[in-house]
Amino acid sequence: MLVALLACPRVQLLDVVGPADVFAEACRQLGAPQAYRLRVISTGPKLIRSSSGLALAADATVATHRGAIDTLLVAGSPDVDGIVADTAAQAWLRRQAPKVRRLGSVCSGAFLLAAAGLLDGRRAATHWNFAARLAALYPAVQIDADAIWRCDGGLYTSAGVTAGMDLALALVEEDHGRELALRVARELVMFLKRPGGQSQYSAHLAAQAAERSSIRQVQEHILAQPGADLGVPALAAFAGMSERNFARVFHAEAGTTPAGFVEQARIEAARRMLEETAAPLKRVADAVGYGHVDGFRRAFQRRVGVAPAEYRRRFSQSSGPGR
Repeated sequence: MLVALLACPRVQLLDVVGPADVFAEACRQLGAPQAYRLRVISTGPKLIRSSSGLALAADATVATHRGAIDTLLVAGSPDVDGIVADTAAQAWLRRQAPKVRRLGSVCSGAFLLAAAGLLDGRRAATHWNFAARLAALYPAVQIDADAIWRCDGGLYTSAGVTAGMDLALALVEEDHGRELALRVARELVMFLKRPGGQSQYSAHLAAQAAERSSIRQVQEHILAQPGADLGVPALAAFAGMSERNFARVFHAEAGTTPAGFVEQARIEAARRMLEETAAPLKRVADAVGYGHVDGFRRAFQRRVGVAPAEYRRRFSQSSGPGR
């Protein structure tokens, strides 16, 4: 099947080569070089100057491409104004949309789909830093500002840059099953194959953002010991602050409450256990600080969008019990 990657001038190079490498590795794992045939299509000249300054040679342009496309992904660019102004590319997308089996975007490529009217009435993801602008420009689009990737009615959108690889893995899984997708993820040394509803902004990333070393130390303590006593009194004592001052400073530095950060860290630790071990849910819940499985299930569902047992069924590297 032909996978076409639509690239504009000043394209973010990883938006193109990241998904391309996922599909190429799937071909290698399958022993079928033609399982995915890759083609870069330019919205402008065939030689594309990327946002990093490196050049990318396209196989065709929107004016010269011929042939049926199975999966069409629109790569993003930091030059959102240029994307929105490209009426020729928008018209080409509108012509292609009814013909392709799957249509999607990576990062700010969602702006081109939205400008073409293809996201109206749909839920869509994009890079967190572009979400507010996409919502303001296209109010008919329902923006999911936190999702890694999103599928709505066969139209796929993803968050920024490396999230395009997560989307490509999801498409490989859709075509060839979970086991192949996991083999591809391991070969590419991806941390994990993230479900679409997972937050773009992990607890580990959030911990790097705090400016005060005392708050970073608290966050590192939480990440290292998710099963410990992580209530505000214990954390304030660890930081050497009063409880009231600690809660105020933590929220100002981390952008969330201590309880919110603790829950996020615990659920991330639980996801890794569900992916990598066959431990029963009760043991997983205990290990990440939940005394009752029901409370753990509710928190996991709230953060990830699926129940722990269903998450394990879809993403586990082992075949152990889910309960």
